[in-house]
Amino acid sequence: MKSVVFVTGNKGKYFSAKKRCEDKGIELVWENIDLDELQVNDITQISRDKARQAFQILNKPCFVIDSGFYIDNYPNNPGYPGAFVKRSGIANDPDMVLEVMRDVRDRSCKFVDALTFYDGEDFYTFYDVDYGTLSEEVKGSESELAKSKLWYLYIPLGYDKALAQMSEEELFGRKSSRVSSIDKFLDWYVSEYKNTKRLSK
Repeated sequence: MKSVVFVTGNKGKYFSAKKRCEDKGIELVWENIDLDELQVNDITQISRDKARQAFQILNKPCFVIDSGFYIDNYPNNPGYPGAFVKRSGIANDPDMVLEVMRDVRDRSCKFVDALTFYDGEDFYTFYDVDYGTLSEEVKGSESELAKSKLWYLYIPLGYDKALAQMSEEELFGRKSSRVSSIDKFLDWYVSEYKNTKRLSK
């Protein structure tokens, strides 16, 4: 069985990726490491820097996933918090988000993931954009799949319930035109990367 190394300190990201890997017959090796984060509002730059750090620690090819959360009509700061989702505190304080957005009617928002695989020579980055809206109240219950408490507020486009209200089957069976960054990466890893000269040495 093929295997791939995922470096993250986020348990929700690990469980989500583990399910995707199992569906494709790939063993996921989890390295539970918190990496330093660049102080820039650019998830590509952050993701690649974390992948570089992870490789230096483990000395083997691995991937990381960095996420941004963008609220289109955040008062006085459209698109906030972007790549600063963790540092802003928004990811762990849904009540604060609801208070700030209390009088905002257009509650459009999106998650953007940047997955970077680094083999010590080259960076390979894959993206996923998930559009939705913010609910007007906290919804759902705790889940080991949750990447942050924003799951209590985030309603994916085409649905009437927050991520935290969905069953595991609903979460992985969501009908959408998007392909997740992890699926894009795994498809590439299996069909293309194995044939590169680095793996044939």
